[in-house]
Amino acid sequence: MFYFNLNRFLMDFKIKGTDGKARVGELFLSRGSIRTPAFMPVGTQATVKAMLPENVKSLGADIILCNTYHLMLRPGENLIKKLGGLHKFMNWEKPILTDSGGFQVMSLSGLSQKSNEGVEFQSHFDGKKHFLNPEYSIKIQKTLGSDIIMCFDDCASFNSEKSDIALSMKRSMEWAVRSKEQFDLTDGGLLFGIQQGGIYEDLRDESTKRLIDIGFQGYALGGLAVGEPQNQMFKVLDASVSKFPIDKPRYLMGVGKPDDIVGAVLRGVDMFDCVLPTRSGRTGQALTRRGAVNIKNSRHKDDYRPIDPDCNCYTCLNYSRAYLHHVFKSGEIISSMLITWHNLHYYQELMSNIRDAIINKKLIEFINGFTKLQNSGDLSLI
Repeated sequence: MFYFNLNRFLMDFKIKGTDGKARVGELFLSRGSIRTPAFMPVGTQATVKAMLPENVKSLGADIILCNTYHLMLRPGENLIKKLGGLHKFMNWEKPILTDSGGFQVMSLSGLSQKSNEGVEFQSHFDGKKHFLNPEYSIKIQKTLGSDIIMCFDDCASFNSEKSDIALSMKRSMEWAVRSKEQFDLTDGGLLFGIQQGGIYEDLRDESTKRLIDIGFQGYALGGLAVGEPQNQMFKVLDASVSKFPIDKPRYLMGVGKPDDIVGAVLRGVDMFDCVLPTRSGRTGQALTRRGAVNIKNSRHKDDYRPIDPDCNCYTCLNYSRAYLHHVFKSGEIISSMLITWHNLHYYQELMSNIRDAIINKKLIEFINGFTKLQNSGDLSLI
């Protein structure tokens, strides 16, 4: 089978330092560079929930993630293009990565019917039937104006039998070929392939070999953080990450908790995304260097201290736990805004500290301190 040449698309990924398998790098794109290891805040429906784009940028995010599945349903890729493209539409001038929609097909499987050709599904908004396949997924992402485009893949659930996961992986690899061929019909953006194979090393190896044979500008690990224990995820990363080309970015999709990210960086992963910091912000959970703080708990109702006395985010510099407890209990929108602000600040600060530790060859020392503090628990009661 003939594969088109990706060299006509501009990409420059430079490794600036290493510590063991961990890398510090920079991915240069036309809309700006991405410092790696990088965390991408999730803006599923063209918004990072409870945040203004300029605030997300000020916290240090170089790139955000938006979702193809949701945007094709509402408001539609053609309307977004008519209004100037996704960047202008949502007032975000920096790079955007778009998820292909494959994960949403899996998570909404009760509304979908898969075949080798693609997926027929009902919209969870209005019940209308739609069809999504590799060609259409790539077309949508191109229409949106995405900077990093993901192949359309088939993500099996964690509880599936190995034979079903193998079929899903093989389908994903066929869809990777079709995604690549569609991508090469027009200019613009980078294309990342997605490895599948569940927790099975032999399936992951086959997937990796086929993706490298096709050739992509970056490689993602899909089908993880979908219910398997952390130690199994790390086992997959131990076996898989180093088999990707050393000169291409590696992206662990949908991860994750702070300790997931730290462990994955140790194993050579460069890019991450997760809804955890924004979703937690809306449910009253602040993520801190000492672990999670549930601001809804009554212990905070008269606490004059910030979420984290050592944090210099806008929330911690200006608001007490008592105030945050009050506005959360009162159902005020500012609660989601302020806790999300803190959480995203914490994530970007974590990534910055990780990059510094790798550059200075002190990653293990950093991880030991990180783990000790995470396990120490919240501040003592006043």
